[in-house]
Amino acid sequence: MTAPTTATSDTKTGSKTGTTQARTPPAIARRGLMLVLSSPSGAGKTTIARALLARDSQLTMSVSVTTRPPRPGELDGTDYHFADAAQFEQMIANEQLLEYATVFGNSYGTPRAEVEAALASGRDVLFDVDWQGTQQLRQNARADLVSIFVLPPSHAELERRLHTRAQDSPEVVQRRMARAADEMSHWAEYDYIIVNHDIGQAVGEAAAILGAERLRRDRQVGLAAFVSAVSQR
Repeated sequence: MTAPTTATSDTKTGSKTGTTQARTPPAIARRGLMLVLSSPSGAGKTTIARALLARDSQLTMSVSVTTRPPRPGELDGTDYHFADAAQFEQMIANEQLLEYATVFGNSYGTPRAEVEAALASGRDVLFDVDWQGTQQLRQNARADLVSIFVLPPSHAELERRLHTRAQDSPEVVQRRMARAADEMSHWAEYDYIIVNHDIGQAVGEAAAILGAERLRRDRQVGLAAFVSAVSQR
């Protein structure tokens, strides 16, 4: 008895033996998103940001421009783009910044070109900015923005964390605590809220938000082509 010929689901190409090759649907192209983390100093946003970057190769950190002096160990172009006040003002005039703000006498801003290039390539960009920066990003790139505000579990715990990290003098800690109340008053302007009781849980919640937002239909710009391909016999 002659063995039957085998056939697969592909109809793109056939062969004289009756065997066909499976059609591979196109990869789903996705535009990157802008993930914003904001919080008062000491609430944990920087720790959360570092953990997300370490576990997700498709996420990159936005490198800000700043007029403040480099701290020990900081590298120009890696930690920040360091600039003087005149250079910073020129970038504003040339509309090279997506957002900018002045914090404790120093200016900070986000270079537009670097972010646009990352988003177009399908990479997500993480931002560590305050509520002022978030407002400007929302005005300039609302469709790409996902915002998270990180709250401390209590006022006392926030102050304890600021003292424990030993980065600032007692006077600066008190200035940061005074500013924290203003920062936290803007919580309702954000898409998501995370209360950082436990850093591991907070990181997991931030990762879950990022994963869900990546699956939004409107972010998957190649979805129509994919559906068309898998719908064909």
